[in-house]
Amino acid sequence: MIGGLFYNAYFYLAKLTNKYERMFTGIIEELGTVTNLVPEKDNLHISVKSNMTSELKIDQSVSHNGVCLTVVSISEDEYTVTAIKETLERSSLGHLKTGDTVNLERAMKLGDRLDGHIVQGHVDQTAVCSDIKNANGSWVFTFTYDPASNNITIEKGSITIDGTSLTVVDSGKDFFSVAIIPYTYEHTNFKNYRPGTTVNLEFDVVGKYVARLLDLHK
Repeated sequence: MIGGLFYNAYFYLAKLTNKYERMFTGIIEELGTVTNLVPEKDNLHISVKSNMTSELKIDQSVSHNGVCLTVVSISEDEYTVTAIKETLERSSLGHLKTGDTVNLERAMKLGDRLDGHIVQGHVDQTAVCSDIKNANGSWVFTFTYDPASNNITIEKGSITIDGTSLTVVDSGKDFFSVAIIPYTYEHTNFKNYRPGTTVNLEFDVVGKYVARLLDLHK
């Protein structure tokens, strides 16, 4: 039965990646800087200064701290995306301030190497950094999250934190830890995290579908 559920989950992913779905790998391309935040009714227009702006096009998808958003305007070295109410409630984007840095990744191209893992850019929930330990050349970050949504991690499984694809080191019912090497530390938001920092989580899509299928077969 379990084997059949895994087959169904991978079959769905195969269809997903062959359709016109916007997919990411969790490999951060660069850091952008928030230059302006403009609320409009329930929406938030977010302007970002980035070296990749000249390569972007209107209607292109870019992951911002793990959230897939569409470019709606471009001006010189800045571009603007819009986050709707549901996105602001589910992610940490509503807490952004002018001057904050965000992890950026453009949608993967067909035929690209998948250096991280399959990331949809759909945030499942947020977590809070609860501990940071220096591990003699690297760092171990621990995060806690509300287990009420039945999202789970497993040791050596994949997790996306603010759009960064990582491997789980330790796993519990409401917490997990990841190890961060110096390169990742310097080229992502991890260098700005402190205990109490809120981050966006996207759990492994295969694990989510297997968990859902198991729930349906109870």
